Amino acid sequence: MNVVFHAAAGPDLAGRLQRLPGLSITVCPEDDNETLFRLLPECDVLWHVLQPCTRAMIAAAPRLKLIQKIGVGVNTIDLEAAKQRGIPVCNLPGTNARAVAELTLGLMLSVLRRIPRFDQAVRAGIWTDVALQDGLGELGGRTVGLVGFGAIPKILTPILAAFGCTVLYHSRSAGGDTVAVHRPFERLLAEADIVSLHLPLVSDTARIIDKAALGRMKRGAILVNTGRGGLVDQPALVEALASGHLGGAGLDVFEVEPPAVSDALLSLPNVVLTPHVAWLTTGTFDRSFALAAENCHRIAAGHPLLHQVA
Repeated sequence: MNVVFHAAAGPDLAGRLQRLPGLSITVCPEDDNETLFRLLPECDVLWHVLQPCTRAMIAAAPRLKLIQKIGVGVNTIDLEAAKQRGIPVCNLPGTNARAVAELTLGLMLSVLRRIPRFDQAVRAGIWTDVALQDGLGELGGRTVGLVGFGAIPKILTPILAAFGCTVLYHSRSAGGDTVAVHRPFERLLAEADIVSLHLPLVSDTARIIDKAALGRMKRGAILVNTGRGGLVDQPALVEALASGHLGGAGLDVFEVEPPAVSDALLSLPNVVLTPHVAWLTTGTFDRSFALAAENCHRIAAGHPLLHQVA
């Protein structure tokens, strides 16, 4: 079975892919459209990562039997085009939850402690930068609001509690968590010192953090987004950060990826940025590839698929 892994892969990752039994996996970097469209006519399964899976791609793959998301969010897949061809789409819920939870925590700490800016100062030969010393914060004692309460927030909750945080969460239904306390969305925004987003990007959640929502947040609060860039009205966020209404932001995702070098977010000193890598660990890959390979074997044998979403 011919599988196209539509993402870049270093030597270690490429080796992991080649060691998967029973599959012929070809790596195609996201920006190499010429190679992609050369591979698609013989492709049986597409392992989709982040680069949009378009109608044109699906049309160019007459043998395509399965689109397998390596991750969770399927907003970058043309689900209607797949449906019209009768091609199932599957994702891998939970495989990246621990990795995303850990980077979310890392972004919170990096913004509070200004870790990237201290790193830059030391590399520039500056040992004591008085300008960076004022306003350094601790995570302990703060109220953290988690928007969404799936696998990632449930991993974060006991960790944050161990730091001494009060943990609030908002979801459609109030669960029975013994640590985190449910809050209506507007109330969570008003109470939290740190707001962290953990939602899928669908019509109901697009720009859920808009100018009005940002205005409800505490002055000096921090926004962390490891979900999807489209959850946030980015120009409104820039305005809130530049004005000082928000104290900082930690962002792994953006409305447009990659952001333009001229994007105002990139020039703000109170923002810590990573390039949509919250999910990206060897542990995530090992868990993901095991399930993705299983789905390849299942589609070949005509068996029910794991985690089919469309």
